[in-house]
Amino acid sequence: MVQWAVASCAFWLSMMVKSNMITNVSSFVVVKPTINTPNSNIPQQKKDSTSSSSHFRRSSVVLYESSMFPKPSVPLPLSKQKKKNLKTFQRYLEIECWKRDELRDLQPVLQAVGSACKQINRIVQRAQTDDLYGVALGDDGLPLDDTNIQGEVQQQLDVLCNTIMLRCFCGCSNSISCVASEEEDEPRSCADVMGDNAFSVGDYVAVFDPIDGSKNIDSSLPVGTVFGIFRRIPGIPLNDETMVETFLQTGDNALVAAGYCLYSATTVLVVTLGSGVNGFTLDPDNGLFLQTHSDMRIPRAGPIYSFNEANFHSYQPGVQKYLDALKEGTSSVGIRSNARYVGALVADVHNVLINGGIYGYPSTDTNKNGKLRLLYESAPMAMIMEQAGGAASTGTGRILDVMPTEIHQRVPTFLGSIENVFELDEYHRRYRSNKNSSEGGNVVVVDGETSLTSTSNDDNGKEQ
Repeated sequence: MVQWAVASCAFWLSMMVKSNMITNVSSFVVVKPTINTPNSNIPQQKKDSTSSSSHFRRSSVVLYESSMFPKPSVPLPLSKQKKKNLKTFQRYLEIECWKRDELRDLQPVLQAVGSACKQINRIVQRAQTDDLYGVALGDDGLPLDDTNIQGEVQQQLDVLCNTIMLRCFCGCSNSISCVASEEEDEPRSCADVMGDNAFSVGDYVAVFDPIDGSKNIDSSLPVGTVFGIFRRIPGIPLNDETMVETFLQTGDNALVAAGYCLYSATTVLVVTLGSGVNGFTLDPDNGLFLQTHSDMRIPRAGPIYSFNEANFHSYQPGVQKYLDALKEGTSSVGIRSNARYVGALVADVHNVLINGGIYGYPSTDTNKNGKLRLLYESAPMAMIMEQAGGAASTGTGRILDVMPTEIHQRVPTFLGSIENVFELDEYHRRYRSNKNSSEGGNVVVVDGETSLTSTSNDDNGKEQ
């Protein structure tokens, strides 16, 4: 019976092809009836009284066009997928440090930074499943009562990533003599970190923010790591009294390398060694950073502004006027800008670096110097922006020209396209804040008319 049904189907199919009723035989599929033998493990159905045999259940031969129900695409095996021929981060460092002899001692340090970023990336991805959220716990299993130097309660991720970065910089070689972390009150010598005095003889010091925007992880939003490497001031001994002085240098003179790692849809490591900016994307298949962004250049002007507009009414008048001009499209840049703000420095700056525009964290009524730390965040990002053809300003001058007076000093920060940052500085100059005119002199320029308020000096005799 079955053989007869199949033969009949084939006969009528061939007749339909001959009569041009079907043009593509391969697009049709014959579904054979299912046979239930007495020895089959499939449960027997009740015999159909119309069936000619108890060994077959009623079925039908079905013809359908496969184009109506396309087969699911089967991905190629990894071995057959075509990969770009990209340079690895390790090879990039080998070439750059070979070309510049003064950087050869930093090659193992930067390779270790890449490895640390891979570890942090895995931790960030597993934070939910491995229960790494929440406040850091002490040895007794209870939440830590104290906060870090920034006045923030330390999270588990902050402590864990901080430990990874400390050992990354100090344990890879003897090139780094001491480190300063955004999460710790005071800088530490690498001898203290590693428990061996052999690690405190290096000619460089490192600064870093191990996990910027860690609160974003709860919402699966981007976070990042920021770092910078300074040349150590010669002749200053590394002890508790003088160690801080080693870090108090302008970025323009002493910052030799800087970078950040963005943990987002892709994991991207962006690095500058003082001769351009290059970006490397983590390949999840082989665990290598591959050079996907060679000689990164930020557009001279861009359509993005990244400010926390919840603080708009606390900004200085110059910043308010500039943001209004961006929204209205009346700025000299001539671009009506769009707001893009994630709340993590690395994510927002990376967006501006790729697309052009400006990122800003200005001073406010409650934070006169903004909230970004000069050494750990502003200076490394400023070096990256300038090396990519952009600009970095405090609103009154270059960030890299600011001489820090303390390890956790904060500065107003504006990073981005050179045209955008220049225009913001012009607005600062034209609309100096008069909110505290009784405490300091201010020149207010509006519509070309200049008015001079009273002038007073600070404790050092400098005009405020």
